[in-house]
Amino acid sequence: MKSSMPDNKKKSYAIITGASRGIGFYTAKLFLKKAYSVINISRSECLLPGVLNWLVDLSDSKSIDEIKIKLSKKMKNEKNIFCLVHNAMRLWRDDVSSLDVNELRHLLELGLIAPIRLNQLFLPCMAEGSSVIYIGSTLSEKAIPNTASYVIQKHAVAGLMRSSCQDWVGSGIHTACICPGFTDTAMLQDHVGLISLEKIAERTAAKRLITPKEVARLIYFCAKNPIINGSLIHAHLGQLES
Repeated sequence: MKSSMPDNKKKSYAIITGASRGIGFYTAKLFLKKAYSVINISRSECLLPGVLNWLVDLSDSKSIDEIKIKLSKKMKNEKNIFCLVHNAMRLWRDDVSSLDVNELRHLLELGLIAPIRLNQLFLPCMAEGSSVIYIGSTLSEKAIPNTASYVIQKHAVAGLMRSSCQDWVGSGIHTACICPGFTDTAMLQDHVGLISLEKIAERTAAKRLITPKEVARLIYFCAKNPIINGSLIHAHLGQLES
């Protein structure tokens, strides 16, 4: 019978999209501390010492071809333990009545198509015990006004994770979708604009924002625990409904 436990002799890699800041940055920092080799796939460099940066724009379909070349040079057809974290995303203010479909295509290329293609690229390299972690949102299962493209993409990511779980049965690779609530990042600040983060924090039962470090710890937990396979995990400090 095949063992579902990872082979300790294999190398461990964390592949994180959008690790230059926010949740991705702190996730890279934690995985480095846990002795993983960390690769950031993003437009911007992750400045943590020890992180290998593959600088591409994932909203450009040609970027996957660039990553394929880098991967073939780096891995040399070896199978190792991977945690692939789909974190890169952009948050725009828009609504369904005036949604620019070209902007929506751009966003879906980054937040949905790129994860699908990266999965297809990395899966042949993944040994049993590997994981694919999707970063969703509380908006993966509900909606708020003026955030249409983000809501659409995050709902789709939840479906992609659930399909991943079903289609990878027997592979020894597990998956989950982590759905953070109000997290103290530049992306949240840019989105809320003049609304203070203190007011946003009041909309949680804990009366504070989530820290990117907390989300990073949850990502690491999911990577190490295949029991969560197929789970959509909310991490929102008891977000209050308006």
